[in-house]
Amino acid sequence: MNPFLDLRNDAEFEKLRSISAELGKDPLQVQGPGGNTSLKRDGQMWIKASGTWLAEAETRDIMVPVYSGRFVEALKSGDERAGETARFLADVDGAPELHSSIETSVHALLDSPVVLHTHCVATIAIAIRSDAEDIVRHRLAGLDAVFIPYAKPGLDLARAIMARASGSTKVLILGNHGLVATGQSADEAMKRLFEVSRRLEPAAVEYAGEAQAAWARSLEGTGWVPAPFETTQAVAFDDGMLEIADGNSLYPDHVVFLGPGCVVAREGETIVEAARRGSEGRSDRKLVISPGNGVAIPEDANAATLTLVRAFGDVLVRVAPGSDVTRLTDQQEDELINWDAEKLRQALNTSEDATS
Repeated sequence: MNPFLDLRNDAEFEKLRSISAELGKDPLQVQGPGGNTSLKRDGQMWIKASGTWLAEAETRDIMVPVYSGRFVEALKSGDERAGETARFLADVDGAPELHSSIETSVHALLDSPVVLHTHCVATIAIAIRSDAEDIVRHRLAGLDAVFIPYAKPGLDLARAIMARASGSTKVLILGNHGLVATGQSADEAMKRLFEVSRRLEPAAVEYAGEAQAAWARSLEGTGWVPAPFETTQAVAFDDGMLEIADGNSLYPDHVVFLGPGCVVAREGETIVEAARRGSEGRSDRKLVISPGNGVAIPEDANAATLTLVRAFGDVLVRVAPGSDVTRLTDQQEDELINWDAEKLRQALNTSEDATS
């Protein structure tokens, strides 16, 4: 029998689908089409396809087959073809005709049979800090965890992991990005992932503030509406969070789905004026903050955009006050905006959103 089909028919694959769906439905772990999971054995791997939602793992066929052994050989030999994940897709009867994840290289590279990657907000709240590596060393002691400084998702990230991780590494904290947990089984990987999240979650998450009614009414007919999440609205009413919000993006999916960073409106400036100013010479920005009034988003924001709008607040309310953060540079933001792989993920997600 085809070894890929053997792997897909294994009970462990069904467990992975169940766990993937659970993670995908948890906004504190996964937002929209973000995150990915995989199962591999003897050089064959099934991994979540680009642009698909983990939340649908039990109701839709979202896993694609990849020759992980060949992929690792290409990675370790420096073969530039490793940057083209489509080259390593396997032709398997019944497999969905989808593109493999941008981060296929990361999953292939790690030795463990199961790899779970999420954009855990508690992890990101640590991973954006300039002292993230020290925090990881202390809070995740005993978990075989390694901090990986930010690298562009995909091949660059895989190379960064090769430079720092070893065969004993079981957890990766990806700078300005998220969390990777591995295991010999899906259950083991899931347990490890939630243990990391627990250790990195603040003892208390406090926030206050909601969009001002008069300000919300002023948005009528402008194409903008108040963000529908309490944590996101709270940013407009906290000087510490405003300072962190006002600058370049903190993690990749923010750039991809919300544009580079956000715009903080100046005194007397309307949301429309602020959005126009903030988007001059760059991609449109889909988050505008009016200090003391609220946070606005485009009224036509799709489902994926909304999940990232929420994540923006969920991350910032977990950043310790006074933290020094590391941001993506202009160049790193532009790489993500103009990256064909991310344009494809956006297009796939837009198509799915339109038909759902």
